[in-house]
Amino acid sequence: MNQLGVRWTADQVLALAPDAASRKAGSRLGSAGPWSDAGSDGAGTLWGLCKGSGSTPYRTAVDLAGAAVASRCSCPSRKFPCKHALGLLLLWAADDPVVVREAEPSDWAAQWLLGRRERAGKQEAGAAQGDAPAAKAADPEAARRRAGRRAARIGAGAAELEQRLADLLHGGLAAAERSGYGLWEETAARMVDAQAPGLAARVRELGSIPGSGPGWPVRLLEECALLHLLDGAWLGRDRLPAPLATTVRTRVGLPSSPEGPAVRDRWLVLAQHDQADSKVTTRRIWLYGQESGRTALVLSFGAAGRAPEITLPTGLVLDAELLPHGGAGQLRATLGEQFGPPALPATPPAGGTTTQALQAYSRALCEDPWLESWPVTLSSAIPVPTGEGWQLADEDGASALPLTRSAQGRSAPWKLASLSGGAPLSVFGECGHRGFLPLAAWSAASPALVALT
Repeated sequence: MNQLGVRWTADQVLALAPDAASRKAGSRLGSAGPWSDAGSDGAGTLWGLCKGSGSTPYRTAVDLAGAAVASRCSCPSRKFPCKHALGLLLLWAADDPVVVREAEPSDWAAQWLLGRRERAGKQEAGAAQGDAPAAKAADPEAARRRAGRRAARIGAGAAELEQRLADLLHGGLAAAERSGYGLWEETAARMVDAQAPGLAARVRELGSIPGSGPGWPVRLLEECALLHLLDGAWLGRDRLPAPLATTVRTRVGLPSSPEGPAVRDRWLVLAQHDQADSKVTTRRIWLYGQESGRTALVLSFGAAGRAPEITLPTGLVLDAELLPHGGAGQLRATLGEQFGPPALPATPPAGGTTTQALQAYSRALCEDPWLESWPVTLSSAIPVPTGEGWQLADEDGASALPLTRSAQGRSAPWKLASLSGGAPLSVFGECGHRGFLPLAAWSAASPALVALT
């Protein structure tokens, strides 16, 4: 047993895989056959040589000692973790003697681990000193001028976008289908030039609506109204309450930073899932405070095809501090200092009905009108197939929530049906105007969280 004090299950390991292909390939490497010179140091580090198609085996190492999983492999894959790291973790999860034997790390593994520890030490030292050298070198007046110039550019972009929305409405929504996607992409590029990536992303979403199926003009009008509301909020942000003004700044694309005191708790990892576009992969990690009852969202980003750095398996519990970000109704936080090793088990949130889930989302919308979804837990929910897909219904059948289109196209509904067997489940997910996205499930008979992504 390593210093984490808990050995993961195979499901928790495979939940780290960036895609289905990696899960399948990693599972094939979860046996002792292809591995040699493997072991662990009893302090959270695993290593081994994995035979591949070439003459030289791949050097794979995994560090489990921190709050997030870290790995290194000499294979050419840019996925994180790669299939070799997944295979090594599966060996460890199975308590295989090939990898759990305690030994001194191989030279290459020790060198990687030493580099990680040195970088972590420098970061902690910098945080403890308040990054004094950098703060001293910074010019507050220059920073203020840069912020002012960017705000002016965003303002000009918002004003231009308002004119384009007005032209669209005056010309009729039918013209949007005839114009094609090029018009929207050119408008989005203008918002990028204005240093407003949040506005650019919403414009690209507008471009995907025309001709997208029955009722698209209504959806387009709704999204135009929200974009108009955001433009107006930015241009009049000085008159907004401070929390809402912070929300507006983040919605147009300005970076968000922690505000207020750190919150220490035993944080249960409820779910982790990735959202990718052509430029960046965003990892959303939902945490639930065992003592505070608070839900928090940790984001991690991977650019240029790289996977995000932070990886937290569903079901683990972290004794750690979270640094909350500002904004009306927002739950984002940054992972801070960790106290002790992760542990199992934990008590998931109690949850409520589908009606209560919609009410929670409605209340959050009052504080952040651009909110796509809100984290909720459904208790006693039963997956039910319908003519148009799947939904989660309350046990008494009083009401139900349809699953989102993205969830319908994945294996999540079938996993829910398999776990349920017709009996009620507790399901954690994101409830929004597009439906319910299930992320994890458990039952009274089997309280362990099962990842659905």
